[in-house]
Amino acid sequence: MSILLEVKGLKKYFPVRRGLIFAKAGNWIKAVDGNSFSIEEGQTFGLVGESGCGKTTTSKVILLLEEPTAGSILFRGKEISKLRGKELRQFRSSVQAVFQDPFSSLNPRMRIGSIVSEPFVVNTTLSKKEIHKRVEEILAQVGLNPDTARLYPHEFSGGQRQRIALARSLIVHPSLVVLDEPVSALDVSIQGQIMNLLKDLQAGLGLAYLLITHNLATVRYMSHQIGVMYLGKIVELGPVEQVYGKRLHPYTKALFSAALPSHPDLVKDEIVLPGEVPSALAPPPGCRFHPRCSSAIQICSKVEPELRKVDPDHYAACHLC
Repeated sequence: MSILLEVKGLKKYFPVRRGLIFAKAGNWIKAVDGNSFSIEEGQTFGLVGESGCGKTTTSKVILLLEEPTAGSILFRGKEISKLRGKELRQFRSSVQAVFQDPFSSLNPRMRIGSIVSEPFVVNTTLSKKEIHKRVEEILAQVGLNPDTARLYPHEFSGGQRQRIALARSLIVHPSLVVLDEPVSALDVSIQGQIMNLLKDLQAGLGLAYLLITHNLATVRYMSHQIGVMYLGKIVELGPVEQVYGKRLHPYTKALFSAALPSHPDLVKDEIVLPGEVPSALAPPPGCRFHPRCSSAIQICSKVEPELRKVDPDHYAACHLC
């Protein structure tokens, strides 16, 4: 399989302004700090970690909603920050997004047909009849009656709204869809339906997904590759079953131990981490996880570990691995 998206050394720092009238730039919040990963055609890359670790910021930079501080993002071998004109429009069509909250991501004043067709109208010169036909096709593809095109968002449940948001993203035939917590706002009974729909669409259309989530069960069911983030850094990276089967980084072990067991009778050891997550404004020196790591040694507080290969296709940023 060929690589669709490649992220190299990505950094995104936000300035901290001090003062109200004569604001001066102070320190920097290091939301994303030197991460690298790739997504293959038709595959799902899951980015998992606690809230505030930089997952969503990473997706915003990929979607060109934020400018990177450093690093590069290649889409089909081309640096996206250098795209202009027709190439930039093609990129925006090829990379779409489905956001977390289906109740706020749809304009309540627009009919479903207009919401779904909006990106298609912007990017094509087809007639109204052709656009209407395409809207009906894509609504049916996500499991909705084509007649829903004349209704408004408030007439639908959360799961149906997420299907509408998905239809809107798919109407322009994207290659990559960024899924930012796509099922976390839905009832548990609906989450499985949406995940199955996403997998079916991926198989049928050859889509690639960047899945942003804190739900470990979701990322295991949906993903082929997984990256574990802590305080702006990817600390472990590899095939999903390899990471689940042999967790290398101490943070990955603690994160997975906090997840609900797959069966109520299953007993497992829970790793309780001391202290709080440090601030991204002033991350600790060396390994960012060392103040909370029970296995930390002297080098951990002084030298930042690089993400290196430990097993075939399995990487970890830890001096002890």
